[in-house]
Amino acid sequence: MRTENYYQILGVNENASQEDIKKAYRKLAMGHHPDKGGSDDMFKKINEAYETLSDVQKRRDYDSPKMDPFAGFRGDPFADFFNGTRRRSAPDLVIEVDVGAIESYNGVEKTVKYNRRHPCNTCSATGGDRETCSSCQGTGSVTKSYSNGFFSQMVQQPCGVCSGKGFKYKTICHTCKGNTTIVKSESVNVKLHHGATNGQFYRMQGMGDYHGGTYGNVIFKINSIPEGNFEKSGNDLIYNAFLDLDDLEKDSIDVPHPSGKLNLRMPEYFDSSKPLRVRGKGYTTDHSGDLYVKLIVKFKRII
Repeated sequence: MRTENYYQILGVNENASQEDIKKAYRKLAMGHHPDKGGSDDMFKKINEAYETLSDVQKRRDYDSPKMDPFAGFRGDPFADFFNGTRRRSAPDLVIEVDVGAIESYNGVEKTVKYNRRHPCNTCSATGGDRETCSSCQGTGSVTKSYSNGFFSQMVQQPCGVCSGKGFKYKTICHTCKGNTTIVKSESVNVKLHHGATNGQFYRMQGMGDYHGGTYGNVIFKINSIPEGNFEKSGNDLIYNAFLDLDDLEKDSIDVPHPSGKLNLRMPEYFDSSKPLRVRGKGYTTDHSGDLYVKLIVKFKRII
């Protein structure tokens, strides 16, 4: 059941012309834009009201219950439930973020830059001057009949003239090229927890793309990468120690562990296929992991 009065939201009377509705919308949209300190909820209501009243067919459908008190109870009540009459939220924007093994261990605050869609201010996120599609009458779909001689079938499909939008542009906005949004570069700080690992997500509410009158969320997906000869493997920390011939003669090697330098004694019998293991020096999320030091011999031969 509708409770909002779209005419009151836009501040126009029920006999207002399409031009009056457009002027009222542009004035309100500019004044209540979130980027200018306006309310997201009010901006969303203004867009919803304009989306309905600016379309001739949608406006006619909106006005019909006032003249027919039974109009709101017609049709299949279960169809509305399964088709989803509730206003859908904007889709999430997923951004992959590379996180090094040492960054993960230290739980650093990482600055992430990404591109984000905002409503176009030039056209107030309309894409330009619209007119109702004459082919589908603003519904976005057409019904076609198919027959094979024995029976006929009515099939509803997207309107080919307006590509299912229900409208066409008389003039397209020169700023957004009809997309209703423009792309801007954003920068946010993401505080990583100790042990942040491959495939984990960090969600920020309302920091995603603008879509359908509201901002969606942005989800940062962690992508673990090697860093400073360190790698992350579950809760274990792997260090690749590259040794030359001089290092093989030493009694110990230094490992630049994130928590502080470690000095490890070289084994009596050198075997590069078996890494050195230091218990409890890995990541400590659900349990304590270990540090594994791979002994990799690398030197230039003298011929």
